[in-house]
Amino acid sequence: MSAAADAVATMRAISQEAFGGPEVLREVRREVPEPGPNELLVRVHAAGLNPTDWKHRARAAFLGEPPFVLGWDVSGVVETVGTGVTLFGPGDEVFGMLPYPYGAGAHAEYVTAPARAFASKPSRIDHVQASALPLAALTAWQALVDTARVGPGHRVLIHAAAGGVGHLAVQIAKARGAYVIGTAGGDKHGFLRGLGCDEVIDYREVDFAEVVSEVDVVLDAVGGDYRARSLRTLCRGGVLVSLLPYEKRELSAEAARFGVRGEVMIVESDHAGMNAIADLVRTDRLRAAIAGTYPLADAAEAHAQGETGRTAGKLVLLVR
Repeated sequence: MSAAADAVATMRAISQEAFGGPEVLREVRREVPEPGPNELLVRVHAAGLNPTDWKHRARAAFLGEPPFVLGWDVSGVVETVGTGVTLFGPGDEVFGMLPYPYGAGAHAEYVTAPARAFASKPSRIDHVQASALPLAALTAWQALVDTARVGPGHRVLIHAAAGGVGHLAVQIAKARGAYVIGTAGGDKHGFLRGLGCDEVIDYREVDFAEVVSEVDVVLDAVGGDYRARSLRTLCRGGVLVSLLPYEKRELSAEAARFGVRGEVMIVESDHAGMNAIADLVRTDRLRAAIAGTYPLADAAEAHAQGETGRTAGKLVLLVR
């Protein structure tokens, strides 16, 4: 057999050998994976970045010890499909979230994942837009719709409303008919009003717990003393959904003292949720704000920017 026939197809990927700052990220060559049963091999065009990426880069978490490739947000084109896949075929444009937390690997030229982690990419948006949506939009959808059952007339308080999850949560809550109050720095208020926020509070100048009351739902992506203060803003029977790794028992006990409910949520792959997000995009009710794009090789620079905490919207790696 010829050497060419024996050659293994490789791809570029961003990996790390140790925990640390953005400087630990390196471009490497890896073997192109093969899709297993019910899986797709996707040629990645763009990959979103999320705070969980720099948290996993910096310290031990769900993924264990390096080396590993980070990234959960994908938009691209199906290259091949594994046995049993009926939803998609080669050439289809798809976007989705790799199974969180153990299915990372989007920051590479190719990735494999279960077919039902994806949805068809809406034709009205490009791969950059599509790659910015999955993890953050699914988090917002699962928190507000699946967990809190937000509907018409509900009052919803969203912390860090200009962030990756927050700015999408604002749009999803508005699409559900809610009255939305967002906390953010004063420089982000115009951005949030443009997304439909009914009220915006500058957390640097005002204690939100002193000016907000009788809300039905709080979405908390900040933590710290925000939890206790947020519980005081809820009406009886309301719910606080925390995106931080608090002990569920501790939050539940604290919430019960206020006659409300406290939930801790971790996002999960969700085919129905991805289709719901795609429908919101197609009907012009949901769009990711792109704070910046970076070539795959500049992933370290993108991480450094993300860790400043000053971006409005999402950062994206351009893979193809």
